[in-house]
Amino acid sequence: MPPANGVSTPGSRPGSTKPGTPISSTSNSSLILRKQLLDLQKNPVDGFSAGLVDDDNILEWQIVIMGPADTLYEGAILKARLIFPPEFPLLPPKMIFDSEMWHPNVYDKGDKKGEVCVSILHQPGEDEWGYEDAGERWLPVHTVESVLISVISLLSQDVPDLSSPANVDAAKEVREDFASYKKKVKRLARRSAEEAYD
Repeated sequence: MPPANGVSTPGSRPGSTKPGTPISSTSNSSLILRKQLLDLQKNPVDGFSAGLVDDDNILEWQIVIMGPADTLYEGAILKARLIFPPEFPLLPPKMIFDSEMWHPNVYDKGDKKGEVCVSILHQPGEDEWGYEDAGERWLPVHTVESVLISVISLLSQDVPDLSSPANVDAAKEVREDFASYKKKVKRLARRSAEEAYD
């Protein structure tokens, strides 16, 4: 997504919000996000930690999710980013896993690789395909905490929801060879923990 002012920063990742977005368009977002970050630092929530990728850019956060106990992700240390639009909280952030993921709700190819596809992160309003109620989609009352709890809940499901997968191959494997799916997820979870300590 190009920055609002058209200035690009060499070396930044696709989907990243670049520094240089005019302050006037992000001042409300900045205040809300700074408050949420401060709240999370003062009152940490079990299962994840959050901080800024760059202290000068409140619109991009580094997230670490600890794999939920008694799930395929137990022991994982999953790294991700939340990228907020200047219009936050009116529009949802994007969540992109930097750790390799194999899940029906996480894109695994192209420009969207690592991006989480879950109702709470979908644009507000009616779903043009009729899969979701407007109340399941993004609402301005959602917070970073509610988004991350939703994603942790997604990872905690015994069997992932296959109704509209972002990763069709993972969904197919869940349906046709669940044992193989579980083995791959557990291997990636172990790898994420090993990479966290490298």
